[in-house]
Amino acid sequence: MSEDNSNIYIYGRHPIQEALENEAERIEKIYVRDSLRDHQISSIFDLASSHRIPISHVPGSKLYDLVGSVNDQGVVALMSAISYQDFGTWIDTIDTSAYPAVLLLDQIEDPGNLGAILRTAAAAGISAVLVPKHRQAPVNATVYKTSAGTAGRIPIVRAGNLNQAILKLKDAGFWIGGLDMDGDQDLWSLEVDRPLAFVVGNEGNGIRQKTLEHCDYHFRIDMDNNVESLNASVSTALLCYEWKRKK
Repeated sequence: MSEDNSNIYIYGRHPIQEALENEAERIEKIYVRDSLRDHQISSIFDLASSHRIPISHVPGSKLYDLVGSVNDQGVVALMSAISYQDFGTWIDTIDTSAYPAVLLLDQIEDPGNLGAILRTAAAAGISAVLVPKHRQAPVNATVYKTSAGTAGRIPIVRAGNLNQAILKLKDAGFWIGGLDMDGDQDLWSLEVDRPLAFVVGNEGNGIRQKTLEHCDYHFRIDMDNNVESLNASVSTALLCYEWKRKK
């Protein structure tokens, strides 16, 4: 997979159509396998034409050079990378009057988890996803594919230091809740009558201790049958939709 700091290649018919429908201004070019019949992706051709996005018919080997051995479904798009929002700028513009919720990701390293979390956050109406600058999966083609094209629909805010960001969120009126398998509150006791920021920890180690100490709440998801924990993206989905249900 070819990738740099300013561009990514996304692949698959559904993610590319989603991108064309919602973020066409970020798509620079579309590559289509020359053996693919036009009627198979007619909607992609129509959308690309309406936005004057060039299409290049290429052999399958070219697609392999661009994205590697993946299920590209015969179509790849060159897309400008997701633009991270600056935390300092974002925090000055967030409206807390409607009691929004945001996610803080504490070193999520698996691109598949990040993509799934972004998709869930967008679907549940989460206002933003905050990520640290270091030890965090970048928003790349794999993330975009896993999010099924929804990664650009929600602000992704980058903070230099997550703990300092938490303190500034508190100053702005947010209450901080951490997902912790040993938490003293079960998730179903969540109260939503306030701005909330939810911390989701690393896949293997959970939330770092210092970050956990900054949390006002420690939420657990009760488990049966000796199951220790859930995947980070699954836990986040339960959290987001419990917030949405109560809203």
